[in-house]
Amino acid sequence: MTKATTESFFTAIKAYASISAPAEAAWTELLRYRTYGKGSDFITAGQLPTTVAFVLDGLFSQFYAAPDGTAVIKYFFPERRIAASVSAMLLNRPSQFTITALEDSAVLEYDFVAFKGLVERYADIAAFYIKYMERHWIIEKEPVEISMRHSSAMERYCEFIDGNPQLASRLKQHHIAAYLGITPESLSRMKKERDQSVRPRSPS
Repeated sequence: MTKATTESFFTAIKAYASISAPAEAAWTELLRYRTYGKGSDFITAGQLPTTVAFVLDGLFSQFYAAPDGTAVIKYFFPERRIAASVSAMLLNRPSQFTITALEDSAVLEYDFVAFKGLVERYADIAAFYIKYMERHWIIEKEPVEISMRHSSAMERYCEFIDGNPQLASRLKQHHIAAYLGITPESLSRMKKERDQSVRPRSPS
């Protein structure tokens, strides 16, 4: 793990809260650099997770298997996001989700229990933890959950594409379909309809 790697990590962390030098040093002691090849699992459903992963480079998805065996994607973790099965670790229970690399990825991992110890010791790390959870696990997720219940499939598709253009460009169509809860065939039809509706008309 290089100095540039840790600097990149703390630059992202400090976008949420200022971190003192002692807190940064203590947190650095927990960090472990690791890579995952495309298709590799960071967490497997049924496993008792113990670590979280800050994504330096690459992309992960969090999904579970529906009763019919199809994958349902709940979340994507691109660069500068923290991939984790948080509820499983808080409850000390096996994860209901699998988190897998959609691209070759590099992360900084750290033990969740040890990190919670830092949260108790350092007020600035606690401030980061609260702000990160509020933004990404409450503020961002609540509108998505409402949309999934009340918006049409086409509305959900357009909201996802318009709200996440860079992420959408990196995903396979079946990943987007699994996130929206529709079949790849339905997604293909909606993509065609959307492309036709936004295509500029030729001058008459």
